[in-house]
Amino acid sequence: MATTSYSYHYLFIGLLFLFALAFPLLPLIIARFIAPRKPSAIKSSEYECGLEAKGESWIQFRVQYYIFALLFVIFDIETVFIYPWAVAFQKLGLFAFIEMILFIAILGFGLLYAWKKQALEWE
Repeated sequence: MATTSYSYHYLFIGLLFLFALAFPLLPLIIARFIAPRKPSAIKSSEYECGLEAKGESWIQFRVQYYIFALLFVIFDIETVFIYPWAVAFQKLGLFAFIEMILFIAILGFGLLYAWKKQALEWE
C-alpha cells in the first residue's frame, strides 16, 4: 500500500480513534472484573468530609457562584489566547496587534458591564 493514498490516512485516523476509545474503557472493564464487591449500608450512605450528612442533600446554590465561575473561565480562556500571541508577537505584524487589542477591549467591556451590574460584589 502506498503511503500517499487517502485510505492510508483514514486507516491511521481510525486506529487513533479506536485507541482513544479503548484507552479509557479498558481500565474500567478490568476494574469491573477484578475489583472486590462487598456492598453494605455504611458504604452506601452519604458522607461529607468523613461525617454523616445532615439535612437535605439537594440544596440550591446562589446564582452568584455561577457568575463568578463563568467570569473566571472567560478570563482564563483569555490568557490561553493571549499567551501564544505574546510569544509570536514580533512575527505577527500590525493586523494581529489590532485584532488582539479588539479582543482585549471586548473582554474589558464585559468586565465593566459585570462591574456595573455589581456581579462582582460578594454579599
